[in-house]
This record gives sequence, C-alpha cells and structure tokens, in this order.
Amino acid sequence: MNGKERNLGGSLIRGIIVILVGVVIWFLPIPAGVKPEAWHLLAIFIATIVGLILTPLPMGAVVIIGVMMTAFTGTLKIGAALSGFANSTVWLIVAAFLIARGFIKTGLGRRIAFQFIRAFGRKTLGLAYSVVASELVLSPATPSNTARAGGIIFPIVKSISNTLGSEPGETARKIGAFLMKMEFQATVITSAMFMTSMAPNPLIAELAQKTANVSITWGGWALAAIVPGILALIIVPYVLYKIYPPEIKETPQASAMAHDELQKMGAMKRVEKIMLFVFLLILALWVTGELTKINATAVALIGVSVMLITGVIRWDDVLSEKGAWDALIWFGGLVMMASQLNTLGFMKWFATAVGGSLAGFGWFSALVILMLVYFYSHYGFASTTAHISAMYAPFLAVAVAAQVPPYLAVLTLAFFSALNAGITHYGTGPAPIYFNAGYMDQKTWWKLGLIVSFVNIIIWMGGGFIWWKVLGLW
Repeated sequence: MNGKERNLGGSLIRGIIVILVGVVIWFLPIPAGVKPEAWHLLAIFIATIVGLILTPLPMGAVVIIGVMMTAFTGTLKIGAALSGFANSTVWLIVAAFLIARGFIKTGLGRRIAFQFIRAFGRKTLGLAYSVVASELVLSPATPSNTARAGGIIFPIVKSISNTLGSEPGETARKIGAFLMKMEFQATVITSAMFMTSMAPNPLIAELAQKTANVSITWGGWALAAIVPGILALIIVPYVLYKIYPPEIKETPQASAMAHDELQKMGAMKRVEKIMLFVFLLILALWVTGELTKINATAVALIGVSVMLITGVIRWDDVLSEKGAWDALIWFGGLVMMASQLNTLGFMKWFATAVGGSLAGFGWFSALVILMLVYFYSHYGFASTTAHISAMYAPFLAVAVAAQVPPYLAVLTLAFFSALNAGITHYGTGPAPIYFNAGYMDQKTWWKLGLIVSFVNIIIWMGGGFIWWKVLGLW
C-alpha cells in the first residue's frame, strides 16, 4: 500500500468516526427540558467539531457538510442553515485577510520589521524586542497569525539566525533557538490582543453576544487587552532570555543585515505608501468606532475598496486569497450552529445543568477553575478554531451561571483562547513552522511553553483583572 492509499484509508476511518459520533448523540435519550431539534443540532455540531479535530477532510469541507446536514435532516430550515454566511463579523475576517495580503504583497510588513531591527537590534535582547515590536504593529491587520508569524517574521528570524552562525544542531543555542521560541510566544500574545489578530477571534465576539449578551467592539477588545498584552510582550521575552539564554549577547550583524535589506528595498514605493495610509485609516476608524458609529466590518471593506481602486491589490488577488474564502465557509457555518443552539435554548439548559456542579464556590474560585481547565485542555487540540468552537460558549455559559461578571468571563476566555496555543508545538498555525525549524527538541519546547503559560496566566489574571476593574468592566 502506497502513501496515498494509506492517507485515503486513514481519512476514511476518521470520517467514519465523525459520522458515528453524530449518529450516537442523535439517538441518545433527549434530556428533559431540551427540544428535539436542539438535541439533533447538537449532534451535528459535535460531529462537526470532531471533524475539525480529526480532519478527514479540510476544515471548510467539514463545516459545509455539517451545514448541509442541518437542512437535509430537517433540523433547520434552509434559510436558517445559511444565515451564518450573511453575518457581518464573518465578512470582517474576510476583509482583514485581504488587508493582510496587501501587507505581504507590497513588502510593507518586511520593511516595518527591518526598520525596528536596524534601530534596536544591536544587542540580543534589543533584537528580541525589535521582533516583538514588528509583531505588535502588524497584528491588528493580519488575522492569520500563520501569515504574520510564518510568512513575514519567520524568514527574517531565520535569516538573522543564519547570519549569526546559528543553525539547527550544535549551534542552535547561539541565538536561533531563543529567537524562534521567543517570536512564537510573541505571536501567541499578539493573537490575544486584537479582534483582528487571529482568525477565530471574531467568532468569539459572536459567541459572547449570543451566549452572554455581551457585545465586544474592536476598540473595546483592544483597550481591554492593551495593558496585560504590553506587559506580557515585555516580560515573556525577558523570562525566556533568563531561563533559556542565548550564547550571543551582542548582535551588530543583525542591525547591519537589516540595514542592507532596507537598502535593497530602496525608498518606499507608491503602493507601500498607500498601504500604510490604508492601515492607519482603518486602525483609526476601528479605535474610534464607538464614537463614529461606523461598523468595524464597514471600515475593513473601506480599506479593501481603497486598495482595489488604487491597485495595491487586484481582483485576482481577492479571488486567490484562499484563506479568506476558507474562513468564510467554516466561520459562517460555525457561527450559524452556535447561534441556533442558543436560539433553541440549549445553551441556557446546559449552563443551568452544569453550573450546579460549581455550587458552593464563590464566583472568583469558579472562574479560576474554569479558566485553568479551559487553558490546559488545549493540549488536546491542534487548532484554536476547533477549541473555541467546541468549548468557548459552554464554558462561558457555565461561568455566567456561576455568577461570574459576564464581561469578565467573556474577556478572560477570549484572551486565554489565544494564549493557550503556546503550550505545544501543534496548538496553532505558526507552532509547527517554528518548531520544525529544528532549533529545539519537543521536551524543551513543551517545558518552556508550560513555564510561559504560568507567566501569561499571572499577567492576564493579575494585571489584567486590575486593568479591567479600572475600566469598569466588572
């Protein structure tokens, strides 16, 4: 049997498992208080989530089959089944993908990164913070952390490591291992900081609205995350520098390399200037959204329209941006199922049933227990999307039932949904890219990831809680 046949056989087995999960749940006795259509939708939803985890087919294909089954079985009418694809938040993520394409196509993302490295990269710690600053600047407009960390930053980090004589193997500890791990943890943090810095984040905003009736705006998310996020971006690289120190402490070659690359790029081109203008425009409109009352999705579409009119991107670029259209399918389908489960009353029933297990705990103790379980359960997930789709709404419902202030529960779960991806080498898109660079073995990667997870939890549940109290969010 050749490799292709083995892969086909494996996909078939995984597909059968997904179907069996759905069928078993469908025919289980329906609990008292749950509508039959809600239970049947739950069966389809859980089977879809299992499909996202086992991936017998690509993620979008799994979700579109799940959407089809809601209509085919009569669980939902076709209009309701397709309602998720008209969701404005779904189109926000599509537009943000197209804006990210502009950063990559024009070279503006690379230019920004090299500017930081040239200015601050003469010492190893300064170089680390230069990479972090590049991550932070690019993250609001690049919803694919894989594109941001893997497509823009990774080639630069790899090139710097090579220039400084650090390759996988005997020379890995010179600087390459530190930079790879540090940048990966940085992208995990920036993924938590903006609604548009990680693809599933807008899904969280939708689930928060449907489950807890809490509305999160782009500016509200960014304001809540900015203080713990900046603290984490300062502290985490320093902690890694101390517990896993690079052998090289001075890096003038990195600054010189960045200078040479900028010389090769020459002066800013017209398309780069337009891209910078678009970025600043949409950022300003997102931040002031509560004052201007301009919808965040409308702002993103304004940016895309300007890029198309000025030729920064062309229609062929829009058509070839597979990540955007893939996100439209899986995001829209999952939003629809989660929304309909709430409409049919399942989430209220679940929160009441499970919330009783936390009776006797104060709301703070209940929140800590829920957050730790939610965070470290990510060891079992190879996708932030799958984790959020499976667990965000149920955990939020239980937290609210346990009398946790709704906004506090929404925010903590939202930020942990990105931060928990830092514990393994498979938990989010950039993880295998940086791990497979070969600078660090799995044991060390997991050990450092666990240590950093403790640091992040302390920062976000310590400094974060204090900041959110100052903002009056709880």
